Amino acid sequence: MTEGFKKLPTPAVVVELDIAWQNITKMLEEAKKHGLKHRPHVKTHRSSFLAKAQVRAGCSGICVAKLGGAEVMAEAGIDDIFVAYPIIGEDKLKRLLKLSETVAVSTIVNSVEGARGLSDAFEKSGSKVDVLIEIDGGLNRGGVKPGEAALQFARSIRELKGINIVGLMYYGGLVYDSRNIHEIEAYAEEERDILIQTAKMLKSDGFEMRVLSAGSSFTGKVPEKLEGITEIRSGHYIFNDCGQLDVGLATPEDCALKVIATVVAKPDKHVVIADVGTKSLTSDTCHHRPGYGYIVGQPEIEIYALNEEHAFLRTEDENPLRIGDRIEIIPNHACVVTNLADRVYGFRDGEFECMIDIDAKGKSV
Repeated sequence: MTEGFKKLPTPAVVVELDIAWQNITKMLEEAKKHGLKHRPHVKTHRSSFLAKAQVRAGCSGICVAKLGGAEVMAEAGIDDIFVAYPIIGEDKLKRLLKLSETVAVSTIVNSVEGARGLSDAFEKSGSKVDVLIEIDGGLNRGGVKPGEAALQFARSIRELKGINIVGLMYYGGLVYDSRNIHEIEAYAEEERDILIQTAKMLKSDGFEMRVLSAGSSFTGKVPEKLEGITEIRSGHYIFNDCGQLDVGLATPEDCALKVIATVVAKPDKHVVIADVGTKSLTSDTCHHRPGYGYIVGQPEIEIYALNEEHAFLRTEDENPLRIGDRIEIIPNHACVVTNLADRVYGFRDGEFECMIDIDAKGKSV
């Protein structure tokens, strides 16, 4: 652990900016080799500081889950934003319209009702909005089924005057059940083939298919299996986390986000308690790993339970940690951790550089 980490008040969330930058540029370089643009999903970090770093490196724009995040990013100067969530309701339609006045914005449609609402709002304003048809990636989470069902859906909204159908979006969330790189590659090939085949059907019917958007934080790391689509939307690649470690997509040295904690109690020789819990670390679990995070340099110690402000760490043999010791934790799911912090500590080459505002924290409306 660096001396700088040892001086922080705990629990503290740290981003190692040199590692984050390496992750950003590596993903871009690999994507480019295979004809792919990268539009990162910024729900991972919720920070305009980091989003601007991604765009500065060469990303084609950003992806957000909700309008609140889009508004923060637009205010910070990012001018190409894809909202990967259905826009339903008059309040949200008004916000999207306002956003479209200052930045290039696009979104998804997955229902006739949603498409009609978008079209009516933009037609009344004398403009149009680019949309991607969301294709179900196996989660049954809102997308339309691929193939013939997608074609029929596209036909049903073809005459709406306030939207431009420009392509397809796919999210293959089942990939996170994968146990190894071979399973991830198979999922990547499946999402590529589904998108390309569905796009061919729609293109032959006269629809524009210039954007084929897929590529999660898992499949985005095998871009050679995604050739033929146009862009990937990887998110937590910027930090990496235990989910990436478990399937061999990252090493601890590739993990840019850490939670620093202090041991505050030792109730017996096997267990110690640290001053971090669900309010700082997240209670998310991994598919193939026990516990609530990876302790850097001491992977044999398991974080076996969390309360709101306590982490319980145990070993089979006597626990080597003592009261007052500091630990670095790589979280199971980095995306949750940033949404629990107002600001995080930015370090570079082991030295403190700046505080990073999580300015889109809680912007889930």
